[in-house]
Amino acid sequence: MRFKGSESFSHRQPDKLGVLVTNLGTPDAPTPSALRRYLAEFLSDPRVVEIPRPIWWLILHGIILRIRPRRSAKAYAGVWQPEGSPLLIHTAKQAEFIRDSLREKYGHNIVVGFAMRYGNPSISRVLDEMQEQGVRKLLVVPLYPQYSASTSASTFDAIAKDFMGRRWLPDFRFVSHYPDYPPYIEAMARHIEAHWANHGRNDKLILSYHGVPLKYLQKGDPYHCECHKTSRLLAERLGLSGDDYLTTFQSRFGREEWLKPYTDHTLKALPGQGVKSIDVFCPGFSADCLETIEEINEENREYFMEAGGQAFSYISALNATPGHIEALVKLIDENLQGWTLPNNQAETLDARQQRADERREATYPGRTV
Repeated sequence: MRFKGSESFSHRQPDKLGVLVTNLGTPDAPTPSALRRYLAEFLSDPRVVEIPRPIWWLILHGIILRIRPRRSAKAYAGVWQPEGSPLLIHTAKQAEFIRDSLREKYGHNIVVGFAMRYGNPSISRVLDEMQEQGVRKLLVVPLYPQYSASTSASTFDAIAKDFMGRRWLPDFRFVSHYPDYPPYIEAMARHIEAHWANHGRNDKLILSYHGVPLKYLQKGDPYHCECHKTSRLLAERLGLSGDDYLTTFQSRFGREEWLKPYTDHTLKALPGQGVKSIDVFCPGFSADCLETIEEINEENREYFMEAGGQAFSYISALNATPGHIEALVKLIDENLQGWTLPNNQAETLDARQQRADERREATYPGRTV
């Protein structure tokens, strides 16, 4: 087995702290071929689909990848921007603003990168870049506030798999979730309050989270409970009663039962129950993407209005808003505690290189190693 190293390594290279923020992923283009590649990678992950591999391989390659890419490409085309997909654009901006903020404290001793669990930029590619920049202590922050094996754990799998092929591993920390982190709750509350101040407040607030199969909950996945905890804390901060908001789950796939209540079923039923105006916010999405822009603000808006609703207002994800960046920077800073900053003064690096050269010459006279 060959392990990946760094051929350009020098003892004079500065050692740096690294922060890698990750999100789910995006296709490279809104085309059937790009969607086919993306969906094949995404849906082949056993963390995402827990069906015996031989059976699932036949379903995936025999049915899904023959039908779904064209349908998904059409949906992506409707939200695509000149710079790429919304998720890619927002995640890149988040990383940029986090980098700017952290450098006010850590200077250029810190490297901030972003990667996608599926698609590009890939985790392995960005880890290569960070290693070449001298990152020796690495903090990974998946932007999934609520933990699920299909998201947070899958990201850990990708990191671990990459590390298995590396010769030199960094010190490593991993943020698996932050569903009740006070700055995150505060950032969401202020974001919603700002929306209400500008657009008015409707009868009920719908908090819609991405769904997962019910069997994941039954097997011990804490995602369902963490979503409800986030909703409860957010509602308390906003001063809402139990009748003022609902927690729902969107984006089902396949025929098995998923976490309930389903967002689409709920929005179709609410007008008949006397709820004619709603605000919808998605606390589990750190950035707007296909599932919020197309599924919630277009498809589910249509369901609600066709069922007799009179007003539907989508509250955007936190994206790269100042409050969200402030919360993420606090989360990152807390998880960097105890890691001392490297001494990257030129004279220190020169001395380190000189000591390495002296050891090499003493041990292997006249040889370059």
